[in-house]
Amino acid sequence: MANIPAVSVIIPLYNAEKYLAACLESILVQSLREFEVILIDDCSTDNSVAIVERYIPKFDGRLKLSAIEKNSGSGALPRNKGLMLSRGEYVFFMDNDDLLTPTALEELYTAAENFSADVVYLERHFEASADLNEIHLAGETSGKPTLETNNLAERIRNLIDGKIFLTPWSKLVKRDLLLEHENFFPHLTICDDDIWTCALIFYAERFLRVPNPVYVWRLTEKSVMRRERTPQETLSFWLNPIIFGIKTLDNFMSRIEFFQRNVQYRCAVLEFFVHTKTAQLFESSLNLSLPEIYAAIHNNFGKSLGEHDVLISWLLTDLIIQQKNFAQLKQ
Repeated sequence: MANIPAVSVIIPLYNAEKYLAACLESILVQSLREFEVILIDDCSTDNSVAIVERYIPKFDGRLKLSAIEKNSGSGALPRNKGLMLSRGEYVFFMDNDDLLTPTALEELYTAAENFSADVVYLERHFEASADLNEIHLAGETSGKPTLETNNLAERIRNLIDGKIFLTPWSKLVKRDLLLEHENFFPHLTICDDDIWTCALIFYAERFLRVPNPVYVWRLTEKSVMRRERTPQETLSFWLNPIIFGIKTLDNFMSRIEFFQRNVQYRCAVLEFFVHTKTAQLFESSLNLSLPEIYAAIHNNFGKSLGEHDVLISWLLTDLIIQQKNFAQLKQ
């Protein structure tokens, strides 16, 4: 039987030819050698697949390439498929345009072993311009590895206070924990990361914070978050996680006894989730009239809202208008 890798690095792949080689090079030189890399191609139309194929021999059997038949539009389904194909004791979800420092996997895995951690959370990381000419350290830390409290109420307060970064790449996670709790990424346009991270916070018994800045987040122009959109498109973009994500997140919490007994915390998490999206939502609506807002909601989401689609669309529209008016009164 083949040895189980210490870490499975899972990377969704879509049209990343400009930065992919650098990403793979940063993994290739890792000081920890007991790892595997799994790339899931989401129907790339550039040379991304060819670049991966050129790197396969360099990894000596530790690099696997698989594909999804139809473009999914987000990293959720590729990450889920990568998880199912993985064999590592821990998994690390990486973006295809980012980089690891040479000792990243060793530092994270050593911390996980020393503390018997379910999750190793990166309190700090590097943020870099697309050309890497500008790099700075981001995040705050206590300066030493620290186990997060097991008191779920306190964990939720830390989440709401913004003390936990929601991106998947800020966490090394025990593979069995994800499979045991069926913690897969929901298929949303955006914010699937938020829900996945919330579930980790709810389930992980040993959640370890570490100060190690070992990940380089490259802020590229092709990011889904930074892509240019019309006001109507931006409105729909941020409404998607509110309309569909809130139900997914609530379903996660409905299976946990703490939330069954403490409805106030369940509501607090849902409110936090919605409020993190509403700033962009309201900003995108400032230059739209009420009929334009309604049309954007109804046309994009009406079929998913059931027989009350008109009523729900108008309620959402009215909410946005009220918030716009309130914001103008405060100015």
